[in-house]
Amino acid sequence: MKKILTLVLSMMMALSLAACQNTDQPSDSGFSGGTFEGTAKGFGGDVVANVKLSADKVIEAIEITADGETETIGGAAVGVLTDKMLEVQSTQVDTVAGATITSNAVIAAVNAALEAAGIDPATLTPKEVDKTVENVVETTDVVVVGAGGAGMTAAITLAEEGYEVILVEKAAAVGGNTSRATGGMNAAETHYQAEQNIEDSVEVMIEDTMTGGHNINNRDLVTVLAQNSAAGIDWLDSIGANLVSIKFAGGATNMRSHRPVDENGKVIAVGTYLVEKLKAAVDSYKNIEVIYNTEVTEIMMINGIATGVKAVSEDAEYTIHSATVIVTTGGYGGNMDIITQYRPDLEGYVSTNAPTIEGDAIAFLSAAGANMIDMEQIQIHPTVIQADGYLISESLRGDGAILVNAEGKRFINELLTRDVVSAGVIEQPGSYAWLIVDQEMYDASKVVQGYVSNGYMIKGETLEALASAMDVDVNNLTATLTNWPSYVANGTDPDFGREGLDETNYDLKEGPWYAAKIAPGIHHCMGGVEINTSAQVISTEGSVIPGLYAAGEVTGGVHGGNRLGGNAVTDIIVFGRIAGASASDYMSSAK
Repeated sequence: MKKILTLVLSMMMALSLAACQNTDQPSDSGFSGGTFEGTAKGFGGDVVANVKLSADKVIEAIEITADGETETIGGAAVGVLTDKMLEVQSTQVDTVAGATITSNAVIAAVNAALEAAGIDPATLTPKEVDKTVENVVETTDVVVVGAGGAGMTAAITLAEEGYEVILVEKAAAVGGNTSRATGGMNAAETHYQAEQNIEDSVEVMIEDTMTGGHNINNRDLVTVLAQNSAAGIDWLDSIGANLVSIKFAGGATNMRSHRPVDENGKVIAVGTYLVEKLKAAVDSYKNIEVIYNTEVTEIMMINGIATGVKAVSEDAEYTIHSATVIVTTGGYGGNMDIITQYRPDLEGYVSTNAPTIEGDAIAFLSAAGANMIDMEQIQIHPTVIQADGYLISESLRGDGAILVNAEGKRFINELLTRDVVSAGVIEQPGSYAWLIVDQEMYDASKVVQGYVSNGYMIKGETLEALASAMDVDVNNLTATLTNWPSYVANGTDPDFGREGLDETNYDLKEGPWYAAKIAPGIHHCMGGVEINTSAQVISTEGSVIPGLYAAGEVTGGVHGGNRLGGNAVTDIIVFGRIAGASASDYMSSAK
């Protein structure tokens, strides 16, 4: 998708710089200005910068072309960064949280353009900009704190009912951890399953979720999750988010992980897809206001009732009065201080979380009297790139990918629950493993193609070449990849009892092959604020806090001791809708 943003200096900045600009005549140095181009590699392809400079080397405009970057993540980063670079007349600016790759590419491309003009970017010291902090007071029906999947779902649900919603987001773009989801959404008894003759049931989904969570989940919440999962799929259909491809996910008895495909039928990442669809729906409602780069610091309470929030940004302090508050800020997987407070054994682990997912809500929810549960239940995901915490999706294993250790041998049933597979990886020599896919899977999946293009996977044209690139025993790897296709063909795994092989899409029989070196990383926080089945927040005294709701990873109780892959997306959609509906009912009853 083509993303072109042209941003120019504001009139105020233009006036302040007019005295030192002369674009009609060359400067004393002989530089006559002009437009210069630079290129850098982004997340989805080249990022091209065209930078217009005056004769006095003032940056007058920056145009970024980023065809391969997503609109909601990369596109937002482009706008924020170009605004900031123009403001401070320098490329020495902070990257946008959650869009680090795109941010670095934009900065690098602008630097390349400056260098093409003969300017050393390192010499451009950022200008000091005076900021006036404004006191802003607003009144609305609902404040939703956090614009990830759950927050946008709740906001849309309320906007559909005609309520005024203010959506407050700490980052510069919507999405949160939802943007990083690459697998699918678990749902039982859906129309897609029926159309593809896949047998499943709500009851089996409940039991799979309870078993995967070590039976410490709140069964009532799990029941609501499963019972409303198919309706969640239908609701996504209604906003144009169609999850048509279905596959196994770890810990699931049946195929229920629903995934999107592109116009060519290739599987794509569920997170960015849903964020784009949800953002489009949010934008379609005039009664939803989104405030970015703003952090909520307090839930305002009067006589034990939630009545709004206080929040701060770089240039404003907000007091937002509302009839209800919905908290959807995600977990605390991006905050190692909180992680190690509850799980000191996870010190040093990389995290797959967006850097803004820092558990901010723990403080302001606790101050409002909310109860926290299961805080020590923190999931590590088995297939994480250790260099930067990038997640390799579980859906690849559902499609047929395998794991081998440093000796080139399989060592586990790849579709066991994440905690079990993670433990299995840690037990291997060097505490790492390789995930292997084939060319056929590469051709069918934009997710895999993205891993390869971003350097997360190596390629081997032959098994010998693959073994050499992986630095594993070629005989062991050859035996492993010779046996595996026969296991798939026979529908039986005599080594580790992996089930569902008769439904596996890819048998890895033909090369070339691709492999990613992975190890476990911090992924999901199962603990959080206690809620009931209506998404109402529960106090430390065990009672409902009127007017206060929560949904998504900020809550505890749904996933128990281990979340099943695919259930997080179900959680944000199902309980996001419930939080919105419950807030609507509360406001209706108060009239």
